[in-house]
Amino acid sequence: MSLKTDRRLIPTSMHWGTYFAEVENGKLVAVHDYDKDPAPAIIGPGIVDAVDDAVRIRRPMIRKGWLENGPASREGRGGEPFVAVPWDEALDMAAGELKRIRDQHGNRAIFGGSYGWSSAGRFHHAQSQVHRFLNSIGGYVRHVDTYSYAAGQVIIPHVVGPFADLLNRHTTWPVIAEHSELVVMFGGVPVKNGQVTSGGVGRHTVFEGLKTAYDMGGEFVNISPIRNDVVDLIEADWIAPRPNTDAALMLALAHVIYSEGLHNEDFLAEYTTGFEKFLPYLLGETDGQPKTPEWAERISEVPAETIRKLARRMAGGRTMIMTAWSLQRGDHGEQPFWLTVLLAAMLGQIGLPGGGFGLGYGSENGIGNPVELFKWPALPQGRNPVEDFIPVARISDMLLNPGGDFVYNGETRTYPDIKAVYWAGGNPFHHHQDLNRLVKAIRQPDTVFVNEIWWTAMARHADFVFPTTTALERNDLSMTHWEQTIVAMQKAIEPVGESRNDYDVFTGLAERLGVADVFTEGRDAEDWMRHLWDQARQRAAEAEFELPDLETFRETGTMEVLKPKTPMILLEAFRQDPEANPLRTPSGKIELFSEKIESFGYADCRGHPVWLEPYEWLGAPEAESYPLHLISNQPKTRLHSQLDSGAISRGSKIQDREPMSMHPDDAAARGIENGDVVRLYNDRGACLAGVIVTDAVRPGVVQLSTGAWYDPEEPGVIGSLCKHGNPNVLTRDKGTSSLGQGPSAHSVLVEVEKYQGTPPPVTAFVPPEILEKGRL
Repeated sequence: MSLKTDRRLIPTSMHWGTYFAEVENGKLVAVHDYDKDPAPAIIGPGIVDAVDDAVRIRRPMIRKGWLENGPASREGRGGEPFVAVPWDEALDMAAGELKRIRDQHGNRAIFGGSYGWSSAGRFHHAQSQVHRFLNSIGGYVRHVDTYSYAAGQVIIPHVVGPFADLLNRHTTWPVIAEHSELVVMFGGVPVKNGQVTSGGVGRHTVFEGLKTAYDMGGEFVNISPIRNDVVDLIEADWIAPRPNTDAALMLALAHVIYSEGLHNEDFLAEYTTGFEKFLPYLLGETDGQPKTPEWAERISEVPAETIRKLARRMAGGRTMIMTAWSLQRGDHGEQPFWLTVLLAAMLGQIGLPGGGFGLGYGSENGIGNPVELFKWPALPQGRNPVEDFIPVARISDMLLNPGGDFVYNGETRTYPDIKAVYWAGGNPFHHHQDLNRLVKAIRQPDTVFVNEIWWTAMARHADFVFPTTTALERNDLSMTHWEQTIVAMQKAIEPVGESRNDYDVFTGLAERLGVADVFTEGRDAEDWMRHLWDQARQRAAEAEFELPDLETFRETGTMEVLKPKTPMILLEAFRQDPEANPLRTPSGKIELFSEKIESFGYADCRGHPVWLEPYEWLGAPEAESYPLHLISNQPKTRLHSQLDSGAISRGSKIQDREPMSMHPDDAAARGIENGDVVRLYNDRGACLAGVIVTDAVRPGVVQLSTGAWYDPEEPGVIGSLCKHGNPNVLTRDKGTSSLGQGPSAHSVLVEVEKYQGTPPPVTAFVPPEILEKGRL
């Protein structure tokens, strides 16, 4: 007698690809790549075992200390057991605590934390859900900008115009392939980063774009401390500067271009403003130091002759300058972005096919994708009457310094006194700097609420933990910017344990707080998806393309839409007619000197781009004690920290630790061999990692990707060793400058030593102790 097998293929979308989930008898057994994807990500299969693994949260949880003593127990966050509580009881208590805080302290005592990478779906988007809920109860303190490019987000509007508009209109890969003779990549164009797009990926195009450009005769230069920031296939010349010295290198390139008469005077005169105020600094008339290649060589360790040859090569043909987002995640990170624009302006090729600049090629898959611009509908978040906000990377500052002042983009503002943190989507113990400081900071509010799928560090440091579903456990719609593929995401498996959608969690809280009508508008999740799809169909008709009804779309599963009518070339219309198409800057032109920034009076971000030494260089004792520069870049086996518990990410570990690359000379000097477990440390913390000895990193640099789940040897103890390899126990929690206040994770010095003895076991993927409520 044979048992009947129920096997289905179900379409879904994730930030790292479009897939068909293979389900057998209700269990996920595989995910299959979209057949139109030319270069699928390696991340996808990591979901198969992670979706129902040991570290999945299955029931509502309340921290034992909070359940017994309320907010007075907050010192126990991160180290105490949790108690499983029935849904109704957990929601009752959470709603009561939110009401108490709102009534006693007001809505400016509530911080709504989220980071947008929670789901590729248009409706089940945790950031929209939590913000809509908090607005329905009177508002919340928000953050502005992103960890990905906060400094760039602030500086670029002063120079060229709104950053989002710029990203949406980058010159596309086919144009680059056809017209660019030379592509100069500051920070490389890492294909591993291009595995993802916020909102979902249909076709991975970064590798395809690079290969096509190479096949058509394009030449490449990779300027990075890491050789494999570009694929070997394109045979890029490798220039390996000292980390955080790109601004000095760019200034020297500008000096050569100007001093040898290679600059485009007509372009500078017609399309830019302020070059004449920058020039005295470049020539050394204002500070006595001309920014020559010899000067830059002393800083960057790139030979002066290499700089001269590159400058002449850039001026000798159609050149595209690409600068990765990683460059602005260092001390004074605004400067290399500003200088990227300045170099491109001096060459005079902005707005021409294959020339000019780009900010973020390869940083996400979508930059440079050929797609027609279109605004897809999204879940409305409502109106937030609370005016307080913080720059995204200043969360620890806010929690530790209530009532203190901070400066940001020309303003002086005050940190609010936060009593409640509600986090849904994202894990700050992945993306924030100086985790030991964050452990201290997260103990300051009265209560921390988290909606989470797995037992991440943020969940372990919460008081209320509500288990939520993955994209595979619900229906949704994937419709996103920069992508032609749209997906009718369909429920593949039943929710694991008692997990619920974020919408259902917030609906339950809204009912208890008397705002259900405001939050739901009388719609359930299916009603909202139909509402959003109806809006999408109406907008599509206005844009002269057609979308089917929802039932037909669900039967089809995927669609390709918005094929571009004309090639996209960044700032082409501005170049063709700058008066009819002015930039959204004060002058309407590219601002190489900004009167507005100059008026702020910031010593760490002046009116024109400059070289400013990284903070770490100013203290010789730190440089002597910690001689290695740590690059904490993005991983290739997961998205940030997502799916770290899955087989793909765990398969990359060395002795269960996150792999770290170091140069053979640095390894030999410390008696370290390939495969050893090492301890990285500085005055902020320490972590373990497994070593890869390779000449793909320059001497004096070690590379340890972000995203290994924080795993302190003594949970809840500030300063405890991270056994797993999270580099943010080492990074400095300092803003890039008074202007942008972005994260400066790439400005960090460390020392590395071979770990002696047997390393402690990694427990990041073991749930915390869980108690039954009736057995306390």
